[in-house]
Amino acid sequence: MKRRNFLKKIPLALSLPFAINGIPLKVMANNPLSRLAQQGDSDRVLIILQLHGGNDGLNSLIPVEQYDHYYSRRANIAIPKSNSLRKYIPLDSTLPSNRQVGLHPDMQAMKGMYDMGKVAFVQGVSYRNNNGSHFRGRDIWFMGGGSDDYFSSGWLGRYLQQEYAPLEYPADFPNDDMLDPLGIEMGSDVSLIFHQENNIPTSLSLNDPVGFANLVEELEGFQDKDIDPRGKPPEFLDSSPYGKEMNWILGLEKKTDDYAKRLYEVYQAGGNTSTTYPEVYPFNAPTGSKRNHLSPQLRLIARLLAGGCKTKVFMVKIGGFDTHASQVESYDPTMGIHAALMYHISTAMKAFQDDLKVRGLESRVLTVTTSEFGRRVHSNGSYGTDHGTGGPIFVFGRGVNPGVIGNVPDMTRDNIEMQYDYRQVYANLLKDWMLVDEQKINNDIFFGNFIDGPREEGGFYQPLPLAVQVISSTDTFVQQRFYLGDCYPNPAKAQTAFTFMINAEGLVQVMLYDRSGKPIKHLVKQNFEPGEHSIPVDLTGIPAGLYIYKMNMGAFEQSKKLVVIN
Repeated sequence: MKRRNFLKKIPLALSLPFAINGIPLKVMANNPLSRLAQQGDSDRVLIILQLHGGNDGLNSLIPVEQYDHYYSRRANIAIPKSNSLRKYIPLDSTLPSNRQVGLHPDMQAMKGMYDMGKVAFVQGVSYRNNNGSHFRGRDIWFMGGGSDDYFSSGWLGRYLQQEYAPLEYPADFPNDDMLDPLGIEMGSDVSLIFHQENNIPTSLSLNDPVGFANLVEELEGFQDKDIDPRGKPPEFLDSSPYGKEMNWILGLEKKTDDYAKRLYEVYQAGGNTSTTYPEVYPFNAPTGSKRNHLSPQLRLIARLLAGGCKTKVFMVKIGGFDTHASQVESYDPTMGIHAALMYHISTAMKAFQDDLKVRGLESRVLTVTTSEFGRRVHSNGSYGTDHGTGGPIFVFGRGVNPGVIGNVPDMTRDNIEMQYDYRQVYANLLKDWMLVDEQKINNDIFFGNFIDGPREEGGFYQPLPLAVQVISSTDTFVQQRFYLGDCYPNPAKAQTAFTFMINAEGLVQVMLYDRSGKPIKHLVKQNFEPGEHSIPVDLTGIPAGLYIYKMNMGAFEQSKKLVVIN
């Protein structure tokens, strides 16, 4: 291929990602992201989950205590609380009344993750003077600034550029200590979040690693025998603008080839998963909403990490949240585009967490959402919602500090009030999860102290305990919400009783098993209100022996021993 023909392809190549197993990736090679794995001691991974278009937080987290106001403001799209087969899922009765929320009925998998201590919700996240613009809002969240700022760099790239200079690309990377790019972005956009001052991240189109390698090798260059066969100009031109640009392009060729081959190697080494990821929404949904586009992205990340990839920051994306019209179906507010999206996120994240656990990676990975704004409190006449301001953020992972932070939004207002600046969320995650020095967060990333510094509107920011620096058991969180008590009497003859506690209304099942694991009798199978319950059990006809009784409620399981005597 003639060099000039190759150069004609460069603009297109630089605007697209390459793909592994059909999933487009962007390699953030030409930036300090590639320096963290070499210089940092932590092997923790941060995933940014972009909810593209502005998620409607009020139909994700339904306000329980203000439900009547909620219904009056959006009656044509409100999620039912009763008298329906599909009604909101009560999240957690142990929370204060002003933090009581219900989940969309298609977020059952997220309820299960929450109950096991793997989800945190932050209410009312925004920035001052939010104007509800898709493009401007997205830039603000990615650059880590305020409404009046116009940074050319993003908050992740800015920190890493300050922290890991003076290593330079392409001369220093990849190397024996760091073979992988640190940042990988799914999709075809180049997000500002990874940009650095006076530098941009590199993204190349590489759907076929072998084909791209062949393309590089086929460059003919000039016909002069003194010219590099790849088209590199002679050394006396190196300092010229032409020479600098050509050296940069040729460096990208080599770097992309190296990273693509390496990622493909770790992908192969990761092996197939035993976890089943959801592929389609099981109920009625508009065309284009049925397929779960998040699952393959998360499955690929788990496989790359399992194969030894040291990449530290990933960005995954799911779109469709700009729901001005037909957010719900006219015949059922629990169905439609938004319902399918809630199902996709909940089930894909549940599968991802299960996959990480099976692969022994669960304690290394934390995922946090981002969305450029929330939606209005009131619905419109098109069964949709218009651009708003604040909304909730979701945080997933074994290292999350579970719970609900912030109060239910005020339903009498047009917009969701800001309770937390988005920079508070990310600054605290960088400090507690990525173990970033607090001074670097304040001075080099967000240009202000959003952890415990003064607020512009008065007072001080309070640290948000969203993640834990040292991962420990979540047993305390679970035991405060669920438990199965001992039988009394035990040993027992014809009668005994046991207690249990649940944190939300739901179906409770208690099964009696013999020592071999064979099911003997359903002791309980019915719906219960949240709270503690004492249940008498009839053991008439049960032969003497040692038994196990096992309680199931959602994702919670617990077993105890029972001895039956004659």
